[in-house]
Amino acid sequence: MESLFFFLASLTLLCALMVVISKNPVHSVLFLIITFFTISGHYVLLNAQFLAVVNIIVYAGAIMVLFLFVIMFLNMSKQGDAKIKTSTVSKFAGAIAGGLLFVVLIAALKDANVVGYNPDTYDSQIGMVESLGQVLFTEYLLPFELASVLFLVAMVGAVMLGKREEGESNF
Repeated sequence: MESLFFFLASLTLLCALMVVISKNPVHSVLFLIITFFTISGHYVLLNAQFLAVVNIIVYAGAIMVLFLFVIMFLNMSKQGDAKIKTSTVSKFAGAIAGGLLFVVLIAALKDANVVGYNPDTYDSQIGMVESLGQVLFTEYLLPFELASVLFLVAMVGAVMLGKREEGESNF
């Protein structure tokens, strides 16, 4: 089990690095899909099968199709790559931002307490759908309902922006 975790972790880090390094945007999306699948493997190891399935359906499925659609729609060709040049200032700013993120992560994780497996307190139903729904609809009912209202407003706004009638002025 431990070797499977280390294999998935190294594959996840490698594919995530390849998402950033890859020059071809389609290859970046394919590496991102592999990253999502390996993260779903981590969810399965954590006994959160529902999150693993949702991660595959939503992110590796729907979101990646949207990314590929945008990439194909933009039609990024080799001629466009020659025109894009990154300035030294933006590279320096990116390196500073990445370094600061690394420092914040180290500061946040330095006092983390890693707890091992304890068979006396282990609950096998912790990542299942029933316990997730129980917590979601009791402890987090207000944020859940606010998120649903926010999604409803976003859908109505998208329909209103997408529907154009003759004689209507555009924003």
